[in-house]
Amino acid sequence: MLVVIGLGQSLRADDGVGPKVVEAWAAMYPETAQAPRLDVKLCALPGLALLDFLSGFEMAILVDAVLGGPCIVPGSLLLFNPADLESFSSAAGSAHGWGVAETLKLAETLGRDDIPNQIRVLGIAAAQVDLGLEMSPEVQAAVPAAVEKLQELVAEMIGE
Repeated sequence: MLVVIGLGQSLRADDGVGPKVVEAWAAMYPETAQAPRLDVKLCALPGLALLDFLSGFEMAILVDAVLGGPCIVPGSLLLFNPADLESFSSAAGSAHGWGVAETLKLAETLGRDDIPNQIRVLGIAAAQVDLGLEMSPEVQAAVPAAVEKLQELVAEMIGE
């Protein structure tokens, strides 16, 4: 089974892009989103709870805002495997305090065998993640491309 998880808070500007992309994808591709071996979840504050969201699945796609630094243009789409996330620790990458990279590393350290072996992270480079701000124009403009990329990833992972 595959789980698609949109991560982020809509009250923190670009941080809300993960759930927004997943919701838009599910609306645009309802047959895919409702496939029997697929589950769709939204998670505003994942932290360690991300492990519970991943538990029991064979594969996962996480959609999240990432802070990429001055070399990465806001709105850029970035595709990661868990090994790639090492450079995106909470100090550098996730818009969440306890980020995806740290959570997946903890699962590995703890020997959690209920976490998917195959995880892909679709990151959207954020411009701002301050509380109360609207999504930046660059990230808002990236949503359609992120929806299409998500559809490609899902189709690839479920073999369509």
